[in-house]
Amino acid sequence: MEQQLQRLQALTDTIPDDRIDGVRETIVGDLFKKSKELCNDAVTVTDKDKLYRSERLDNIFTSKIWGFPIMLGLLGILFYLTIAGANVPSSMLASFFGWIEGYLTLGFEAIHAPAWLHGVLILGLFRGTAWVISVMLPPMAIFFPAFALLENYGYLPRVAFNLDRLFKKSGAHGKQSLTMAMGFGCNAAAIMSTRIIESPRERMLAILTNNFVPCNGRWPTLILLSSLFMAAGFTGGAQTLVTASVVIGMVLLGVVVTLSVSWVLSKTALKGVPSHYTLELPPYRKPKILNTILRSTLDKTVYVLRRAVIVAAPAGVLTWILANIYIGDTSILLHFVGFLDPFAQALGLDGFILMAFIIGLPANEIVLPILLMGYLATGSLTEVEDMFALKQIFLDQGWTWLTALNMMLFSLLHYPCGTTLINIYKETKSKKWTFLSFAIPTAIAIGVTFIVAQVVRAMGWV
Repeated sequence: MEQQLQRLQALTDTIPDDRIDGVRETIVGDLFKKSKELCNDAVTVTDKDKLYRSERLDNIFTSKIWGFPIMLGLLGILFYLTIAGANVPSSMLASFFGWIEGYLTLGFEAIHAPAWLHGVLILGLFRGTAWVISVMLPPMAIFFPAFALLENYGYLPRVAFNLDRLFKKSGAHGKQSLTMAMGFGCNAAAIMSTRIIESPRERMLAILTNNFVPCNGRWPTLILLSSLFMAAGFTGGAQTLVTASVVIGMVLLGVVVTLSVSWVLSKTALKGVPSHYTLELPPYRKPKILNTILRSTLDKTVYVLRRAVIVAAPAGVLTWILANIYIGDTSILLHFVGFLDPFAQALGLDGFILMAFIIGLPANEIVLPILLMGYLATGSLTEVEDMFALKQIFLDQGWTWLTALNMMLFSLLHYPCGTTLINIYKETKSKKWTFLSFAIPTAIAIGVTFIVAQVVRAMGWV
């Protein structure tokens, strides 16, 4: 065995770099074949059915034919359950916070507090934070426990196995598929998880492209707009199914952009030969369902609540202040929106949407609340009774399906949030790479939305 290794190593020293990856695969394959021969000679198996159970499942889950359809099917089931199950708890939370707000308002009136103080603390800070929690928390409380169950069962390494060849063809590392999966929860966590990639070049590729999968702050935007506009002609279960399908389409688009940008960077700024990636698939395990659900829910709940208080609350206050301080007859907020509007219209958006994304830089969770505050002109979130009333607010501002589509595209592709950018700087220690991690997705988001808007308008579809 040792002599074989030495012979193979000597062989690789004489091979050109452009062929080394294929030779490495041959070496690893030979090593595993030899290891299997040694195991067959030295190990006695008493329960062959249990031994080969994982192999039989892997023949299905990692199949070149069935692997990707199964992945998409499971992702679709997760989204369907998330969308269908989140409506009732979201309404209950909104009602609960509305009940609390009523008593807080009575308290301010009892102490004769000035109107501006009530506006800042209740209409800005409290309503903005409450909206973020009530809209975002229920979907995440369903999605992440279900995602954690798949992870505990042992399925996620099979996802990495399936995606490995795609990332390798794009010049990236197979382990990036694991870090990308982390991005479904939080892009900042995905950046930290790139430490598992040994190659500095491939790690930088992962850092620059992991932002293109939707994080927990972007899920509400994608789900809400898909439901209100893309599935508008459907009702009941069909509406949920169409909404889930549109969201899956957005996820697939994010993966395609990730692979495409990785390929371009690997041919230009980050040239190099992809390093070899050997993944040992763990056996399938029966997950501890109750423990997994409780831990995942509590962890995400605490994280979301802390993030909402730290980030969403100040942003709500800032939006209220900008909307209630006037220069002449117009508020600062409307001056800002008027400045952005011509550029935003070219992207199929409007000035309010761009304003919401700019103020929402600290966290994607606050983009929708800020947008609604701006639209309602009072700088505060008016209580919305149901989804129809929410859609009517958008329609009154001149929204079409193109506006909704391009906001979803911009949300998916735009720059990372402030927390992620800070993590990128901490991991790279480079202002240049941090700036590029901001500039590349921003340029792509602007380019994609501009092209979509111009094509749709030229075809007369809106």
